[in-house]
Amino acid sequence: MVFPKPIPTPNTPISVATAGEALMDMIQEADGRLRPCDGGSVFNLTRALGLQGVGTLYLNPLSQDRFGRGLAEAILQAGVTLAHPEPAHEPTSLAVVGLDATGKASYSFYREGVADRRVDAASMNAQCAAQPALKMVVTGCLALVADDAPKYLPWLRAQRAAGRLVVVDANLRPAIVPDMVAYRASVLAALREADIVKVSDDDLHLLGFTHPDPLIAARELLAQTPARWLALTLGAQGAVFLSREAGAWQASESQPVTVADTVGAGDCFLAGLLAALLERPAMLDAKTATSLRLDASDVQALLANAIASASLCVMQTGCVPPTREQVLRRRSDGPPLFRALG
Repeated sequence: MVFPKPIPTPNTPISVATAGEALMDMIQEADGRLRPCDGGSVFNLTRALGLQGVGTLYLNPLSQDRFGRGLAEAILQAGVTLAHPEPAHEPTSLAVVGLDATGKASYSFYREGVADRRVDAASMNAQCAAQPALKMVVTGCLALVADDAPKYLPWLRAQRAAGRLVVVDANLRPAIVPDMVAYRASVLAALREADIVKVSDDDLHLLGFTHPDPLIAARELLAQTPARWLALTLGAQGAVFLSREAGAWQASESQPVTVADTVGAGDCFLAGLLAALLERPAMLDAKTATSLRLDASDVQALLANAIASASLCVMQTGCVPPTREQVLRRRSDGPPLFRALG
């Protein structure tokens, strides 16, 4: 048995490889019933990248069970290539998602002996080496638990050494681990391999950066990593992009947003940011990650695409990543408010 081939799209060759969880979000309805939705932070990100026209390779296996086949169909319809076209025998990961009165999500996870954790650094490095146009690798969230660090950290180090841009989304989920100290250390170890870090204000607190001003807390985190850029999401207040060399910029929505829930919002934000980055002349001209330079106009384009992507996601129930055309339409209706923070 093999999964079907991806739907042909104009987004080849592959420029991004993603690695991390793919699972089913069991979203709790008002009457207590659980509604299954495709999910997992890295899965959402991967699908969102494909839908925005980015040639993307997903490095983790998917299960042969009903949920796994559904995940495969969704990711292939987005034009993403599976590094493992043959289904795994292990079951699909599950997450039970609760929503508060504002639509903010909380999670409980079931991830022992599951398909998406059946990876190793050597095979991921080999799969990346087979992609001559690969510019960027991305991971985060559940891939950063301490138990899986021997799989992902050597892969990140090898990809950075190969000159590829390394992106890590902290996206902490404390409900998944009994030992928060080890989890925090594992997340920080991954962030120390990143060229671009993405965090939320909640992530900063969980990582121990508790200054009441999230911008100061983000600067403190950036100072403890070699990363050159950090994207900080602030919910309804928009997002900040910090550069180690050139200051910071903030952007927020200029249009009304009716929130259904926030499931996948950060994933779609990051996908929008990376899709825009890959189109920037600075990225096209860069030979390696170390030669990439971004100015204020680059950052404005990145944040505009990222915020439009996140806004379109939160208007839907569950994670429904927007297409490139939908994002461009949203951007044309009204760009976000943008200002330099110094």
